[in-house]
Amino acid sequence: MKKTLLAIALVGLFAAQGAFANDETAELRRIIEQQQKVLQELEKRLDETEKRVERTADVIEESASESTTKSATTIGGYGELHYNNITDNQSGDDKKAIDFHRFVLFFGYEFTEKTRFFSEVEIEHALSGDDKPGEVELEQAYIEHDFNDTFTGKAGLFLIPAGIINETHEPPTFYGVERNPVEKNIIPATWWEAGAALNVKAAPGLAIDGSITSGLKVDDTYSIRGGRQKVAKADASDLAYTARVKYTAVNGLELAATAQYQADLTQSAAGVETASATLLSAHAIYSIKGFTLKALYAQWDIDGKEAELLGRDEQNGWYFEPAYRFNENIGVFARYNEYDNNAGNSDDTKIEQTNVGINYWLHEDVVFKADYEKVGGAKDADGFNLGVGYQF
Repeated sequence: MKKTLLAIALVGLFAAQGAFANDETAELRRIIEQQQKVLQELEKRLDETEKRVERTADVIEESASESTTKSATTIGGYGELHYNNITDNQSGDDKKAIDFHRFVLFFGYEFTEKTRFFSEVEIEHALSGDDKPGEVELEQAYIEHDFNDTFTGKAGLFLIPAGIINETHEPPTFYGVERNPVEKNIIPATWWEAGAALNVKAAPGLAIDGSITSGLKVDDTYSIRGGRQKVAKADASDLAYTARVKYTAVNGLELAATAQYQADLTQSAAGVETASATLLSAHAIYSIKGFTLKALYAQWDIDGKEAELLGRDEQNGWYFEPAYRFNENIGVFARYNEYDNNAGNSDDTKIEQTNVGINYWLHEDVVFKADYEKVGGAKDADGFNLGVGYQF
């Protein structure tokens, strides 16, 4: 731009000199000097303008960089409201209740492309405190780091890699109002511990997880679900060791198996016999077009005389769930469950539960649910459940 202005000015000067070559006057010289001063001032202002443009560009770039840093913080969550209308045909102790079962918030931060933080805070049953039904729980809080493309480690409080719903349990991701009873009572989801874990991407579609964490602490009833310490001043006299293999190399197929060992499920509690315990679980998920089939098996083997006398040295369960999603809004399912927390008992203590129902997704992250429930075997109950859930 500066060169263009100078050229125009010079052309003007030459034209003026040619026109008045024979009669140069002091007035002409004065005009030419004034034009030169104007050109010099114009050049100065152009230089200043260019500098201001450069400074503005630097500010914009810096602002964009700050914006990128702020976006490293993530907030999410999920929640679910349930209505249960279940009639107990044995005891007459019916369950007719409405409950905001879970309200959960996620908070995460990405320090770098390789290092990140994730946390999950939950309020159960809407209200907590003395004589209140709910709890406020910290379900996850860990640092995760990618050492390279193969190895990823994490340390803190995290979900145990076992079963299907323990790590993925947001309401829009599964069928049925309530989570399935096998994973709830046998695995037992939702189950988290504190420690360190390593994920190895051994091959495309093949991952291996290993962790050393705090473990369960059962009392003299040997209730697996009751043994979750939830990392609240948890007794860590005996740690738990968990390994999982997951295969997803075939499109639409997921196969996984988990094993966990704990040397003493009682955490060396006084007055309770030492009891080592092993959890084994395996599941398969296959999806093709709108059809999905899920199957899972889990079992605990507890080595101890007290557990054996109670019939709780063996605890196991399995379920089978076919489902079909007609479109992005509507899906139907059926699920058959069998589980027994007293499988070592000579009496028939097995519980059978069948659920059939429908999911309606108002949005991919908002779902309404309804199912019919029939419980048989060691229990006799039936009824229906309604629910609404979301995630973001």
